[in-house]
Amino acid sequence: MIQTDIIIIGAGPVGLFTVFEAGLLKLKCHLIDSLPQAGGQCSEIYPKKPIYDIPGFPSVLAGELIDNLMEQAAPFKPGFTLGEAAMTIEKTADDKFIVTTVKGTKHEAPIVMIAGGLGVFEPRKPPIENLGAYEDKGVEYIIKDPTFYQDKRVVIAGGGDSALDWSIFLAERKIAKEVVLVHRSSSFRGHLDSVQKVIDMAGKGEIILVTEAEVTGIKGANNVEQIVITHQKDGEIIRNTDHFIPLFGLKPSLGPIADWGLEIDKNAIKVNTLDYSTNIPGIYAIGDVNTYENKLKLILCGFHEGTLAVQSAFARIHPDKKNILKYTTVNGVQGF
Repeated sequence: MIQTDIIIIGAGPVGLFTVFEAGLLKLKCHLIDSLPQAGGQCSEIYPKKPIYDIPGFPSVLAGELIDNLMEQAAPFKPGFTLGEAAMTIEKTADDKFIVTTVKGTKHEAPIVMIAGGLGVFEPRKPPIENLGAYEDKGVEYIIKDPTFYQDKRVVIAGGGDSALDWSIFLAERKIAKEVVLVHRSSSFRGHLDSVQKVIDMAGKGEIILVTEAEVTGIKGANNVEQIVITHQKDGEIIRNTDHFIPLFGLKPSLGPIADWGLEIDKNAIKVNTLDYSTNIPGIYAIGDVNTYENKLKLILCGFHEGTLAVQSAFARIHPDKKNILKYTTVNGVQGF
Protein backbone atom coordinates (compact mmCIF):
# COMPACT_ATOMS: atom_id res chain seq x y z
CA MET A 1 0.00 0.00 0.00
CA ILE A 2 1.43 3.36 -1.08
CA GLN A 3 0.42 5.98 1.49
CA THR A 4 0.55 9.72 0.92
CA ASP A 5 -1.33 12.95 1.64
CA ILE A 6 -2.69 13.52 -1.86
CA ILE A 7 -3.19 11.01 -4.66
CA ILE A 8 -3.01 12.86 -7.98
CA ILE A 9 -4.52 10.99 -10.91
CA GLY A 10 -2.79 12.35 -13.99
CA ALA A 11 0.88 13.31 -14.31
CA GLY A 12 0.42 16.04 -16.89
CA PRO A 13 1.42 19.68 -16.37
CA VAL A 14 -1.46 20.47 -13.99
CA GLY A 15 -0.77 17.40 -11.85
CA LEU A 16 2.95 18.18 -11.70
CA PHE A 17 2.42 21.81 -10.70
CA THR A 18 -0.02 20.68 -8.01
CA VAL A 19 2.86 18.70 -6.44
CA PHE A 20 4.75 21.99 -6.06
CA GLU A 21 1.79 23.85 -4.54
CA ALA A 22 1.04 20.97 -2.18
CA GLY A 23 4.70 20.77 -1.20
CA LEU A 24 4.67 24.40 -0.11
CA LEU A 25 2.02 23.30 2.41
CA LYS A 26 4.12 20.28 3.44
CA LEU A 27 1.70 17.85 1.80
CA LYS A 28 3.22 14.87 -0.01
CA CYS A 29 1.84 13.69 -3.35
CA HIS A 30 1.86 10.47 -5.36
CA LEU A 31 0.86 10.57 -9.03
CA ILE A 32 -0.83 7.84 -11.07
CA ASP A 33 -0.87 7.90 -14.87
CA SER A 34 -1.81 5.39 -17.55
CA LEU A 35 1.06 6.62 -19.74
CA PRO A 36 4.57 5.22 -19.17
CA GLN A 37 6.12 8.64 -18.51
CA ALA A 38 5.11 11.88 -16.82
CA GLY A 39 3.90 14.78 -18.93
CA GLY A 40 0.53 13.69 -20.33
CA GLN A 41 -0.23 14.97 -23.83
CA CYS A 42 2.75 17.33 -23.68
CA SER A 43 5.13 14.38 -23.57
CA GLU A 44 3.21 11.77 -25.52
CA ILE A 45 1.55 13.66 -28.36
CA TYR A 46 3.32 16.97 -29.00
CA PRO A 47 6.64 17.26 -27.07
CA LYS A 48 8.07 19.61 -29.71
CA LYS A 49 5.00 21.79 -30.04
CA PRO A 50 5.55 25.39 -28.87
CA ILE A 51 3.18 26.74 -26.20
CA TYR A 52 2.71 30.50 -26.07
CA ASP A 53 0.42 31.16 -23.10
CA ILE A 54 2.54 30.06 -20.13
CA PRO A 55 3.24 33.16 -18.00
CA GLY A 56 6.87 34.24 -18.21
CA PHE A 57 7.58 32.13 -21.29
CA PRO A 58 6.91 33.87 -24.62
CA SER A 59 7.36 30.41 -26.12
CA VAL A 60 8.23 27.06 -24.59
CA LEU A 61 8.22 23.59 -26.14
CA ALA A 62 5.75 21.23 -24.48
CA GLY A 63 8.52 18.78 -23.60
CA GLU A 64 10.62 21.54 -22.06
CA LEU A 65 7.67 22.70 -19.98
CA ILE A 66 7.35 19.20 -18.53
CA ASP A 67 11.10 19.08 -17.78
CA ASN A 68 10.80 22.39 -15.93
CA LEU A 69 7.74 21.26 -13.98
CA MET A 70 9.50 18.04 -12.98
CA GLU A 71 12.45 20.08 -11.75
CA GLN A 72 10.12 22.41 -9.86
CA ALA A 73 8.37 19.46 -8.17
CA ALA A 74 11.57 17.54 -7.38
CA PRO A 75 12.30 19.13 -3.95
CA PHE A 76 8.99 17.69 -2.71
CA LYS A 77 9.89 14.10 -3.70
CA PRO A 78 6.68 13.03 -5.46
CA GLY A 79 6.05 9.35 -6.03
CA PHE A 80 4.94 7.98 -9.39
CA THR A 81 2.94 4.96 -10.53
CA LEU A 82 3.25 5.14 -14.33
CA GLY A 83 1.88 2.93 -17.07
CA GLU A 84 -1.08 1.97 -14.85
CA ALA A 85 -4.56 3.45 -15.15
CA ALA A 86 -6.51 4.13 -11.96
CA MET A 87 -9.39 1.64 -11.91
CA THR A 88 -11.30 1.69 -8.61
CA ILE A 89 -11.73 3.90 -5.57
CA GLU A 90 -13.09 2.98 -2.16
CA LYS A 91 -13.64 4.87 1.08
CA THR A 92 -12.07 3.56 4.29
CA ALA A 93 -13.53 3.66 7.80
CA ASP A 94 -11.10 6.44 8.77
CA ASP A 95 -12.26 8.74 5.95
CA LYS A 96 -9.47 7.97 3.49
CA PHE A 97 -9.53 6.74 -0.08
CA ILE A 98 -7.90 3.67 -1.59
CA VAL A 99 -7.23 3.95 -5.33
CA THR A 100 -6.30 0.72 -7.11
CA THR A 101 -4.77 0.60 -10.58
CA VAL A 102 -5.36 -1.83 -13.41
CA LYS A 103 -2.29 -3.77 -12.25
CA GLY A 104 -3.51 -3.98 -8.66
CA THR A 105 -1.23 -1.29 -7.16
CA LYS A 106 -2.99 0.26 -4.16
CA HIS A 107 -2.65 3.84 -2.95
CA GLU A 108 -4.16 5.38 0.20
CA ALA A 109 -4.67 9.06 1.02
CA PRO A 110 -7.25 11.39 2.59
CA ILE A 111 -7.36 13.47 -0.62
CA VAL A 112 -7.71 12.50 -4.29
CA MET A 113 -7.14 15.06 -7.02
CA ILE A 114 -8.14 14.07 -10.52
CA ALA A 115 -5.91 15.94 -12.96
CA GLY A 116 -6.43 13.54 -15.82
CA GLY A 117 -6.55 16.09 -18.62
CA LEU A 118 -8.91 14.69 -21.22
CA GLY A 119 -8.91 11.33 -19.43
CA VAL A 120 -7.29 7.96 -20.02
CA PHE A 121 -5.54 7.77 -23.35
CA GLU A 122 -6.20 4.76 -25.54
CA PRO A 123 -4.23 4.13 -28.72
CA ARG A 124 -5.80 4.83 -32.10
CA LYS A 125 -5.56 1.49 -33.86
CA PRO A 126 -5.31 0.93 -37.61
CA PRO A 127 -8.16 -1.06 -39.21
CA ILE A 128 -6.25 -4.34 -39.58
CA GLU A 129 -8.52 -7.36 -39.23
CA ASN A 130 -6.28 -9.57 -37.07
CA LEU A 131 -4.46 -6.78 -35.21
CA GLY A 132 -5.73 -7.78 -31.78
CA ALA A 133 -4.37 -11.30 -32.10
CA TYR A 134 -0.82 -9.95 -32.18
CA GLU A 135 -1.04 -7.42 -29.34
CA ASP A 136 1.88 -8.06 -26.96
CA LYS A 137 3.12 -10.57 -29.53
CA GLY A 138 4.95 -8.07 -31.69
CA VAL A 139 2.34 -5.31 -31.89
CA GLU A 140 2.85 -2.40 -29.49
CA TYR A 141 1.14 0.99 -29.44
CA ILE A 142 3.54 2.78 -27.08
CA ILE A 143 7.31 2.42 -26.82
CA LYS A 144 8.00 2.09 -23.10
CA ASP A 145 11.58 0.79 -23.15
CA PRO A 146 13.59 1.30 -26.35
CA THR A 147 16.06 -1.46 -25.40
CA PHE A 148 13.19 -3.92 -25.84
CA TYR A 149 13.85 -3.56 -29.58
CA GLN A 150 17.59 -4.23 -29.40
CA ASP A 151 18.73 -5.99 -32.60
CA LYS A 152 15.12 -6.42 -33.75
CA ARG A 153 13.46 -5.50 -37.05
CA VAL A 154 10.88 -2.79 -36.42
CA VAL A 155 8.13 -1.32 -38.60
CA ILE A 156 6.68 1.97 -37.36
CA ALA A 157 3.55 3.47 -38.92
CA GLY A 158 2.53 7.11 -38.56
CA GLY A 159 3.33 10.64 -39.69
CA GLY A 160 3.46 12.66 -36.47
CA ASP A 161 6.22 13.59 -34.05
CA SER A 162 6.03 10.32 -32.13
CA ALA A 163 6.55 8.15 -35.25
CA LEU A 164 9.35 10.39 -36.55
CA ASP A 165 11.17 10.74 -33.24
CA TRP A 166 11.10 7.04 -32.39
CA SER A 167 12.26 6.07 -35.89
CA ILE A 168 15.20 8.45 -35.51
CA PHE A 169 15.97 7.27 -31.98
CA LEU A 170 15.93 3.52 -32.73
CA ALA A 171 18.01 3.95 -35.89
CA GLU A 172 20.43 6.63 -34.73
CA ARG A 173 21.27 4.83 -31.49
CA LYS A 174 21.64 1.58 -33.45
CA ILE A 175 19.15 -0.13 -31.16
CA ALA A 176 16.96 -1.78 -33.78
CA LYS A 177 18.59 -3.88 -36.49
CA GLU A 178 16.20 -2.41 -39.06
CA VAL A 179 13.77 0.51 -38.88
CA VAL A 180 11.00 0.88 -41.46
CA LEU A 181 8.74 3.96 -41.30
CA VAL A 182 5.45 3.68 -43.19
CA HIS A 183 3.22 6.70 -43.78
CA ARG A 184 0.13 7.01 -45.94
CA SER A 185 1.16 10.42 -47.30
CA SER A 186 4.31 11.92 -48.75
CA SER A 187 4.08 14.82 -46.26
CA PHE A 188 4.36 14.57 -42.47
CA ARG A 189 2.59 16.31 -39.59
CA GLY A 190 5.67 16.37 -37.36
CA HIS A 191 8.31 18.97 -36.61
CA LEU A 192 10.18 20.06 -39.76
CA ASP A 193 13.59 19.27 -38.25
CA SER A 194 12.49 15.70 -37.53
CA VAL A 195 11.01 15.29 -41.01
CA GLN A 196 14.24 16.44 -42.62
CA LYS A 197 16.31 14.18 -40.39
CA VAL A 198 14.24 11.13 -41.35
CA ILE A 199 14.61 12.00 -45.02
CA ASP A 200 18.38 12.42 -44.61
CA MET A 201 18.71 9.13 -42.72
CA ALA A 202 16.62 7.38 -45.36
CA GLY A 203 18.99 8.75 -48.00
CA LYS A 204 21.89 7.14 -46.13
CA GLY A 205 20.05 3.83 -45.75
CA GLU A 206 19.74 4.19 -41.97
CA ILE A 207 15.93 4.20 -42.13
CA ILE A 208 13.72 2.55 -44.74
CA LEU A 209 11.07 5.15 -45.57
CA VAL A 210 7.88 3.99 -47.30
CA THR A 211 5.44 6.80 -48.04
CA GLU A 212 2.07 6.82 -49.79
CA ALA A 213 1.45 3.42 -48.24
CA GLU A 214 -0.34 1.76 -45.31
CA VAL A 215 0.17 -1.40 -43.30
CA THR A 216 -2.91 -3.49 -44.10
CA GLY A 217 -2.06 -6.96 -42.77
CA ILE A 218 0.00 -8.99 -40.31
CA LYS A 219 1.24 -12.53 -40.69
CA GLY A 220 2.84 -14.96 -38.25
CA ALA A 221 2.20 -18.32 -36.55
CA ASN A 222 2.16 -16.95 -33.00
CA ASN A 223 4.12 -13.70 -33.06
CA VAL A 224 4.49 -11.04 -35.73
CA GLU A 225 6.67 -12.38 -38.55
CA GLN A 226 5.60 -10.32 -41.56
CA ILE A 227 3.56 -7.24 -42.30
CA VAL A 228 1.65 -6.45 -45.48
CA ILE A 229 2.13 -2.94 -46.88
CA THR A 230 -0.29 -1.66 -49.52
CA HIS A 231 1.40 1.00 -51.64
CA GLN A 232 -0.66 3.44 -53.71
CA LYS A 233 1.42 2.76 -56.84
CA ASP A 234 3.36 -0.47 -56.24
CA GLY A 235 0.54 -2.51 -54.74
CA GLU A 236 1.15 -5.11 -52.03
CA ILE A 237 4.57 -5.39 -50.37
CA ILE A 238 5.50 -8.09 -47.83
CA ARG A 239 8.22 -7.30 -45.29
CA ASN A 240 9.73 -9.58 -42.65
CA THR A 241 9.74 -7.95 -39.22
CA ASP A 242 9.70 -8.67 -35.51
CA HIS A 243 7.62 -5.70 -34.34
CA PHE A 244 4.87 -3.51 -35.74
CA ILE A 245 4.34 -0.23 -33.87
CA PRO A 246 1.42 1.90 -35.12
CA LEU A 247 1.85 5.40 -33.65
CA PHE A 248 -1.35 7.16 -34.68
CA GLY A 249 -1.83 9.09 -31.47
CA LEU A 250 -4.12 8.52 -28.53
CA LYS A 251 -7.82 9.08 -27.96
CA PRO A 252 -9.08 10.23 -24.56
CA SER A 253 -11.93 8.98 -22.38
CA LEU A 254 -12.74 9.26 -18.68
CA GLY A 255 -12.34 5.51 -18.47
CA PRO A 256 -13.10 3.84 -15.11
CA ILE A 257 -13.30 7.24 -13.35
CA ALA A 258 -16.70 7.67 -14.99
CA ASP A 259 -17.98 4.90 -12.69
CA TRP A 260 -16.77 6.42 -9.41
CA GLY A 261 -20.04 8.16 -8.55
CA LEU A 262 -18.84 11.61 -9.56
CA GLU A 263 -21.20 14.09 -11.18
CA ILE A 264 -20.41 14.01 -14.90
CA ASP A 265 -21.42 16.43 -17.63
CA LYS A 266 -20.41 15.70 -21.22
CA ASN A 267 -17.44 13.51 -20.32
CA ALA A 268 -16.12 16.00 -17.74
CA ILE A 269 -16.39 16.16 -13.94
CA LYS A 270 -18.54 18.92 -12.46
CA VAL A 271 -16.85 20.93 -9.69
CA ASN A 272 -17.49 23.76 -7.25
CA THR A 273 -15.35 26.74 -8.31
CA LEU A 274 -14.84 27.69 -4.65
CA ASP A 275 -12.13 25.01 -4.42
CA TYR A 276 -12.70 22.68 -7.43
CA SER A 277 -14.17 20.00 -5.20
CA THR A 278 -16.51 17.38 -6.65
CA ASN A 279 -19.77 16.04 -5.25
CA ILE A 280 -17.72 13.54 -3.20
CA PRO A 281 -16.00 15.29 -0.25
CA GLY A 282 -12.22 14.79 -0.42
CA ILE A 283 -12.14 14.34 -4.20
CA TYR A 284 -11.18 17.30 -6.40
CA ALA A 285 -10.96 17.66 -10.19
CA ILE A 286 -8.55 20.14 -11.77
CA GLY A 287 -7.50 20.96 -15.32
CA ASP A 288 -9.17 19.83 -18.53
CA VAL A 289 -10.95 16.93 -16.81
CA ASN A 290 -13.36 19.26 -14.97
CA THR A 291 -16.22 21.47 -16.08
CA TYR A 292 -18.00 24.54 -14.70
CA GLU A 293 -19.59 27.71 -16.04
CA ASN A 294 -17.15 29.70 -18.21
CA LYS A 295 -14.56 26.90 -18.09
CA LEU A 296 -11.47 27.49 -20.24
CA LYS A 297 -9.35 24.47 -21.12
CA LEU A 298 -5.97 26.15 -20.71
CA ILE A 299 -2.92 24.90 -18.82
CA LEU A 300 -2.63 28.17 -16.92
CA CYS A 301 -6.23 27.79 -15.70
CA GLY A 302 -5.39 24.31 -14.46
CA PHE A 303 -2.45 25.73 -12.50
CA HIS A 304 -4.86 28.14 -10.76
CA GLU A 305 -7.36 25.36 -10.02
CA GLY A 306 -4.69 23.11 -8.52
CA THR A 307 -3.41 25.93 -6.34
CA LEU A 308 -6.84 26.60 -4.79
CA ALA A 309 -7.61 22.88 -4.49
CA VAL A 310 -4.52 22.17 -2.33
CA GLN A 311 -5.46 25.05 -0.02
CA SER A 312 -8.82 23.36 0.51
CA ALA A 313 -7.12 19.97 0.89
CA PHE A 314 -4.86 21.34 3.63
CA ALA A 315 -7.89 22.54 5.57
CA ARG A 316 -9.52 19.13 5.19
CA ILE A 317 -6.41 17.22 6.30
CA HIS A 318 -5.56 19.64 9.12
CA PRO A 319 -8.87 21.11 10.31
CA ASP A 320 -7.26 22.44 13.51
CA LYS A 321 -4.34 24.17 11.79
CA LYS A 322 -4.46 27.67 10.39
CA ASN A 323 -2.77 27.96 7.01
CA ILE A 324 -1.01 31.30 6.63
CA LEU A 325 -0.09 32.06 3.01
CA LYS A 326 3.69 32.33 2.71
CA TYR A 327 5.16 33.98 -0.35
CA THR A 328 7.98 32.06 -2.01
CA THR A 329 9.68 35.35 -2.87
CA VAL A 330 10.17 35.85 0.88
CA ASN A 331 10.50 32.31 2.21
CA GLY A 332 12.03 30.54 -0.77
CA VAL A 333 11.21 26.88 -1.45
CA GLN A 334 11.85 24.47 1.42
CA GLY A 335 11.71 20.91 0.10
CA PHE A 336 11.24 17.70 2.05
